[in-house]
Amino acid sequence: MTIENIYRNRTMNEITEGDVGQTLKVAGWVENIRDHGGVSFIDLRDMYGVLQVVMRDTSLLDGITKEDCVSIEGIVEHRDEETYNPKIPTGTIELEAKTVEILGKVYKQIPFEIQTSKETREDVRLKYRYLDLRNKKVKDNMIFRSQVISYLRQKMTEMGFLEIQTPILCASSPEGARDYIVPSRKFKGKFYALPQAPQQYKQLLMVSGFDKYFQIAPCFRDEDARADRSPGEFYQLDFEMSFATQEDVFKVGEEVLSATFEKFAPEGAVVTQAPYPIISYKQAMLEFGTDKPDLRNPLRIIDLTDFFQRCTFKPFHGKTVRAINVHKKLSKGQHEKMLKFAQSIGMGGLGYLEILEDMSYKGPIDKFIPDDMKGEIAELAGLQPGDTIFFIADVEELAASFAGQIRIELGNRLDLNEKNAFRFCYINDFPMYEYDKENKKIIFTHNPFSMPQGGLEALNEKDPLDILAYQYDIVCNGIELSSGAVRNHDMKIMVKAFEIAGYTEDDLKEKFGALYNAFQFGAPPHAGMAPGVDRMIMLLRNEENIREVIPFPMNGNAQDLMCGAPGEVTEQQLREVHIKVRQCSSRYGYENIYTNTFSYLHFSLLTFACCENRDKSGAVFAAAVSAEDQSLSLSFVYMFHILCIKNYKCLFF
Repeated sequence: MTIENIYRNRTMNEITEGDVGQTLKVAGWVENIRDHGGVSFIDLRDMYGVLQVVMRDTSLLDGITKEDCVSIEGIVEHRDEETYNPKIPTGTIELEAKTVEILGKVYKQIPFEIQTSKETREDVRLKYRYLDLRNKKVKDNMIFRSQVISYLRQKMTEMGFLEIQTPILCASSPEGARDYIVPSRKFKGKFYALPQAPQQYKQLLMVSGFDKYFQIAPCFRDEDARADRSPGEFYQLDFEMSFATQEDVFKVGEEVLSATFEKFAPEGAVVTQAPYPIISYKQAMLEFGTDKPDLRNPLRIIDLTDFFQRCTFKPFHGKTVRAINVHKKLSKGQHEKMLKFAQSIGMGGLGYLEILEDMSYKGPIDKFIPDDMKGEIAELAGLQPGDTIFFIADVEELAASFAGQIRIELGNRLDLNEKNAFRFCYINDFPMYEYDKENKKIIFTHNPFSMPQGGLEALNEKDPLDILAYQYDIVCNGIELSSGAVRNHDMKIMVKAFEIAGYTEDDLKEKFGALYNAFQFGAPPHAGMAPGVDRMIMLLRNEENIREVIPFPMNGNAQDLMCGAPGEVTEQQLREVHIKVRQCSSRYGYENIYTNTFSYLHFSLLTFACCENRDKSGAVFAAAVSAEDQSLSLSFVYMFHILCIKNYKCLFF
């Protein structure tokens, strides 16, 4: 038995010329209203398309405004040929309205034109995101997102991976970014954390005997926004395999990403075919000045440090010297713009040489290169007539960074980058450790659960800063899509690896107790990675900002302007999770101080705060505050340790 829909019997994509003469009912939103004197037209929009509706009885328009949600019944007709609209599938037909029913009325002024919402300020778009999503381009991004995610699931399942959901409420652990924490109602003074990634759980699944796991995993990190990073939450194609090597993971990554990009990339796009180029971290920093190289850019960075130590150009002595050879002659204006850019990123200047037809040199550095060495630099840099070579000199770290930025700028300014292409590569052999200058200690460079190359022997015998890890990234067009690693599955190696980073075995038991215990029961070798779904879609849709491909994104300040998060909660809610809010009003202008009241009856609370308008020297204040809660009879002493932290109005611990 079929039950007739009372609002519509066809969607816009289902109506064709074959329906001419039939009576149909459609429903959607009024996109445009046009009065042609005695006859009126509206463009009716649903999720699937737009249909022109003609109203010869203009009284049917009474009370109807743009963006009203309506149901219209009428007869499908051919349009007059001169009024065809080739831009829409229904451009040769129209519906002559007989009845109109208003389903949802617009009561307030629309904050922006739906069709041009992408030109509206982002804060307004995000506040009225449900209206912004009516825009065809924005809506199509969400439809596209759904299709990509569906395909990823299908592809991973076909490859033998089992989709398993891991917990959202988990234990806090030091995994690189700040956790979002959730207070416990049942356990005073204790907190859950939202997962930065399903890292430990997916490793535990491998210990459990599951061979291939994946999920479209939600991840939560309290990080600042970037064009390619959404603050708060994001999604990744998380997968892990037992009895797998780095090369096994590479093959899976290549298969799923190449297939996805070939299916969803714009028509005519070129996608890197497997196997992807594998570039070591060291090589990437030398040739590209970054571990996220854009291979569409043909320019490469050359190391000329040794060469310039033998020249008479003193500003280059004792410094790392990088060079970029451009097979193109630049105008005076182009040189001036590149110099301004170099200065804007912190460089003192930007040296260069132009290569003339006779292979002689022209430029400010020419006189400092001895004649008998000019052939050497030509060979080292691959110089040809008409070339322009730029020089960057500084300490090694800055020289690499500056050279990388100059390379990108030259590629963009000179329009050198390959068009309509998706160029993938793997970056591997990352350092296991790095030296934290601020805290004066050795720390993990990337994922602390990575297997060190050389295993326990390397950890015991090598300088920690010389140890490489089985860690790798997938990069596409200069954007990091994924990090991954061969995991450390040996308890002894794990203990030693963390010991080097300053963790005791007791620390390991406390912070990563599940893995520590699990690795004592026959853990298999395992490896995996997690390409970012949002970033993949951003690339495929050629969007510059990741928020354009997320249905309900936060703004750059991690706020949900539409629903008002983060927001205040009731006193009852706070009391249930053992959190007390105190309002301080003093000449120091302190804002709300959030304190975790672990136990009202046991000890005073130590609360840390920071305010901009305080004395920079720091101070400690104490005040006795009577409890507002009538169920409590104690007074509490709150110690406010005022810390001066730049750029933060208040910091709560």
